[in-house]
Amino acid sequence: MINRRHFLQNAACGFGGLAFHSLAQATALPSSVIHFPAKAKRVIFLFMAGGPSQPDLFDPKPYIQRKHGEKVTPPINDHLLRTGVDQFLALAPGAPVRPRGESGMMISDLLPHMATVADDLCLLRAMHADSKSHPTATMQLHTGAIAEARPTMGSWIGYGLGSENEDLPGYITIHPPADVRTYGAGFLPAAYQGTPLTVPKDDKTSAIQYLTDTQGDTNAQRARLQFLQGMNRRLLDRYQTEPQMEGLISAFEMAYRMQVSAPELVDISNESKPTQELYGIGEGATDRNGKACLLARRLSEAGVRFVQVTFDGWDHHGDIRTALPRSCDGSDKPVAGLIKDLKNRGMLDDTLVLWTGEFGRSPWSQDLSGTSPIEKHGREHQQESFCTILAGGGIKPGLTYGATDDFGFLPISGKIHMHDLHATILHQLGLNHERLTYRHAGRDYRLTDVYGRVVKEILV
Repeated sequence: MINRRHFLQNAACGFGGLAFHSLAQATALPSSVIHFPAKAKRVIFLFMAGGPSQPDLFDPKPYIQRKHGEKVTPPINDHLLRTGVDQFLALAPGAPVRPRGESGMMISDLLPHMATVADDLCLLRAMHADSKSHPTATMQLHTGAIAEARPTMGSWIGYGLGSENEDLPGYITIHPPADVRTYGAGFLPAAYQGTPLTVPKDDKTSAIQYLTDTQGDTNAQRARLQFLQGMNRRLLDRYQTEPQMEGLISAFEMAYRMQVSAPELVDISNESKPTQELYGIGEGATDRNGKACLLARRLSEAGVRFVQVTFDGWDHHGDIRTALPRSCDGSDKPVAGLIKDLKNRGMLDDTLVLWTGEFGRSPWSQDLSGTSPIEKHGREHQQESFCTILAGGGIKPGLTYGATDDFGFLPISGKIHMHDLHATILHQLGLNHERLTYRHAGRDYRLTDVYGRVVKEILV
């Protein structure tokens, strides 16, 4: 009998290309890991990299609006270094933020398409994190930790649940961040890391690296694989409990299955024209993100447990009134289209959609030059409070949860830490965040470390 712990630690060493992402199905935990009935089967994580401005999009403050351009006295530690915000000039939203739908959820005119699905969303307005720096805040969002490389949220979910499709990995990341740790498996077996995917610029480029075999046809590839696997199994028979060889056998099989089944899956040309229009495909500003969101739906529908789509360009330190509309134009229709498409297909009920940045932006302006007019100012990072959106997967629709002070700076109710968000996501998947653990370096680790509570107030 192979010791399962040693097998998992060693078997997923990988062997280039697709073979590196291989064991999610073979090494999924037993079904008894489901701690209670799940409301969601899968997660689609929409990462707005850089920090979307919640004062401009979801949480306007009348006080800041009245004081636009004037100095305010914020409730912060005067000894903290705040580059470019030492004047603390109130900066009002650049576009109206209005109540939407029957729920009255506050959403900016910059997001007209997301406004149409307001009653399907749950808006968290008092999120907070522990870091003001992009790299460390991004790591905490993805892994629960700031200072070390740990398994990502998608890796933990794959470890706990495995994939619903033996021909696909359990975790795929579309347009991933440059830091590979944001989709890595950390100390979990490499099988649970994210498989990177990029929307191709033309029909000649594959969305997944090494997806096609240029050295021969399918029959020749199958014959080569059978010969190689036969040699591997003879070696395994000799040693009986060689974990690395077990891993390679599974790795090559997964790679072959993906090369057979995935090309059709990542080809969106067979989607109907109305569906493509729903996502903004074929339109200049939304084409790339629209294709990415449509791929996320297709992959989720095919059984991938965790799909992430990264939207770059939300780091607006300067000229936010020009830059923010561009970011919104590129994401608004694709995100709303995804919500509508999932709902139309009956998938929203058991698909948990997460929309968030690593933190938010300050209600006062930032002027890095020190000389520009306030209409050209941007906003500084703000981890003390920011907005996150959840939808589907047993989350209360049309709910706005949490509130901030008159400045839009400190939470005054419904405060949710990043660990709480992770605990709640795992809970909706039927996983107890305190019991989903992995033994490493002499202790049991988990996504939420030693923190986190399930935010039951937002659950159906």
